Amino acid sequence: MNYYDLNAREFFDGTVNADMSPHYREFLSQIPENSHILDAGCGSGRDTLMFKSLGYEVTSIDGSMEMCKLASEYAGQDVIHLQFQEISFTQLFDGIWASASLLHVPSNELGIVLTKLKNSLKENGVLYASFKYGDFEGERNGRYFNDLTETTASEAFSDFEVIKTWITCDARKDRLDEKWVNILVKK
Repeated sequence: MNYYDLNAREFFDGTVNADMSPHYREFLSQIPENSHILDAGCGSGRDTLMFKSLGYEVTSIDGSMEMCKLASEYAGQDVIHLQFQEISFTQLFDGIWASASLLHVPSNELGIVLTKLKNSLKENGVLYASFKYGDFEGERNGRYFNDLTETTASEAFSDFEVIKTWITCDARKDRLDEKWVNILVKK
């Protein structure tokens, strides 16, 4: 999280305007209107603000204190400073949105984190997550990454019912050559 504390403004500026609307449609089609969403690893607060504007109740968390400050200001609500490993919600959310955030969890901790997220979901709750596409795991550009493929994503989320996996290009215009694996699962 030190990377995000040191580079919060740059990361905020580089992600706040990314168009995530196709992913929003996939995710929101699976949860009731005006329900409760956890924005897990909310970064800039872009998605929190979008969900709020559509009438959803949103709880937002991020592991970087500096990102929490920027996201709180941008989204107009408090963002909880919380690491994934510290999550202790119980059947609170209809949906969990984890866009480009769980990819920083090492593979040997991902199962524990996914169990915590699953416990945070109401019955039949839905979780969306995205990871850089590939099989790399380790430090890259000052951050830890755990890249996945469709197969390794389905394996990692095997305690859920997999609704869909799909590959997309990066939503940031300057990174269209980067691929992402997206997964939508149900409790």
